[in-house]
Amino acid sequence: MTDNLIAAPDDGRVGAGSLKPVIDIIPASAYENPTWKGLAYFARDVVVYLGLVALLLTFANPLVVVPVEVVMALSVTGLFVIAHDAAHGALFKSKRTNSIIGHLAMLPSWHVYEGWVLGHNRIHHPYTVRQGYDFVWHPYTAAQYAEMSWWKKSRHRLEWSWFGAGNYYLREVWWHKMMVGKPPARWVKAVRRDRAIIWAWIGTVALGLTFFGWTQTHSVFGVVWLVARVEVIPFLTFCWMIGSLVHVHHVQPTIRWWKRGEWTKFRGQMEGTTVLRVPKGLNFFFHWIMVHTPHHVDMRIPMYNLEEAAAAIEAAYPDVVHDEPMRFKDFRANAKICKLYDFEAGTWISYAEGRRRVAAGIAEETPQGPVVAAS
Repeated sequence: MTDNLIAAPDDGRVGAGSLKPVIDIIPASAYENPTWKGLAYFARDVVVYLGLVALLLTFANPLVVVPVEVVMALSVTGLFVIAHDAAHGALFKSKRTNSIIGHLAMLPSWHVYEGWVLGHNRIHHPYTVRQGYDFVWHPYTAAQYAEMSWWKKSRHRLEWSWFGAGNYYLREVWWHKMMVGKPPARWVKAVRRDRAIIWAWIGTVALGLTFFGWTQTHSVFGVVWLVARVEVIPFLTFCWMIGSLVHVHHVQPTIRWWKRGEWTKFRGQMEGTTVLRVPKGLNFFFHWIMVHTPHHVDMRIPMYNLEEAAAAIEAAYPDVVHDEPMRFKDFRANAKICKLYDFEAGTWISYAEGRRRVAAGIAEETPQGPVVAAS
């Protein structure tokens, strides 16, 4: 998972590149995380999830199933955000409680808890939008794209479209980085254990649903449809949702990816993230994770205090934070523009512009190592 990453210096220590001045203006109250509050959010999300499971067990008609699946995707996302907060150590003061709740809350999304901690906490957060380090939605240059086979080009076009974000997340983040990637030696035991937990969960739920489905329908189709609507479809729709949310966190024409020597913690966490104001009611499931800039500035802030931290940060840095409404049309527009990247100019380019540059022989600096190599 991280074999090919190169150790980086602590760029945050260098002058204006430091996050310390930003962290210093966040009020102490933004870090308060009473145990009862985290447990209450977790319990509420579990009740919603189980209620939706009950509906999917009861109803097989697609006219009922489709709207329930939409809410189920939101429910699984809500539980995942709970686990994400726990993995950062932000939800509870107790490391053990964070681990227990984090493991449980990640089961419906089939995520490997320690694998997530490794890739998300140890790589994505420390090196956000840094060339060759941050693996999440790391862009390819025109030269790299030109060297791809027709199949990999087709896959890139799908995965870097708004409707293909789930494919990208499923393949690049969930499968390669979490389920089969090779972790560093000291992480092997924990990651293997948590992978076993996830495979056991998937298999046990599938067997239970198979037994229940056969007793209810006495048909293979009935069993397959039950397993699909209760277990598989919620996972796949979650992948599209989380892939789309991560995309809008860090990909838009005004967000720059920085060359290794030019990157700083301030640029990565303050300029490489967004604050997106979701439609009223959606934070019931999203838990304010779209208020993403303060989360990247300091991972210790619990989800329900992110708006308080954002207000303090934006008051001090009004011209830096990307703060705007979250709109589907903006996601589509961003995905249409942000296809390839010119690290020399610090700009996103289209496929057509990439072809023109390659034909003209315009040189580009590309990252060393296979961190962003096509796979």
